[in-house]
Amino acid sequence: MKRSEVNREIEWAKALLASENIKLPPFAYWTLREWAEHTDADMVKKAILGWDVTDYSLGTYNAVGGVLFTVRNGDQKDRTIGVPYAEKYILLRDGQGLPTHFHYTKTEDIINRAGGVLGLKLHNARKDLSVDTESDVVVYTDGVRRVVKAGEPVYIQKGESITLTPYMYHSFWAEKGEGDLVVGEVSSVNDDNTDNHFNPEMPRYVALEEDEAPVHPLCNEYDTVL
Repeated sequence: MKRSEVNREIEWAKALLASENIKLPPFAYWTLREWAEHTDADMVKKAILGWDVTDYSLGTYNAVGGVLFTVRNGDQKDRTIGVPYAEKYILLRDGQGLPTHFHYTKTEDIINRAGGVLGLKLHNARKDLSVDTESDVVVYTDGVRRVVKAGEPVYIQKGESITLTPYMYHSFWAEKGEGDLVVGEVSSVNDDNTDNHFNPEMPRYVALEEDEAPVHPLCNEYDTVL
């Protein structure tokens, strides 16, 4: 992706959140100069909080990709860093979604916070970690047990949520024609460097073409941009 695309998408995400009266923490809006002035923000960097824009190196951002913002997080190995839970916002354009993956350790509630309709497809993982396209998936939506067929679309309306457990393959998207979507994620501690298993394999973070200066640093580049 180009830095100009990342800058554009972050500005779009901020506008979408503002339109829904959702305010992020102050560091979400800091310029690079303000970051330089904040020598007291080491925990933000250590917990890998902040902006994240990715197309998973597929080059099809409008279809597969999104803007994410980690509000709070910790470290699975070092309990002195951050908090023992995580919270994110995932901002999706109408029709855009995230690819099929599961987490080895993270349990997460995926919440339709505002905007359109959240769609998901779920599969169990086989012992060899391939996608089980046959067995039913047992899942909870707002505490209510549901059994869904493998790959059957599940739709989450505003205010509703779904609980995804380790080794449960999932993909999700903003249902096309229903508008842009603000997704919330509340989970156990998140580690995007080690806890994602994609099918097919793809990188979680992407290399950027630096065609303009960054407006805000991404959460995985504090050491290189600041």
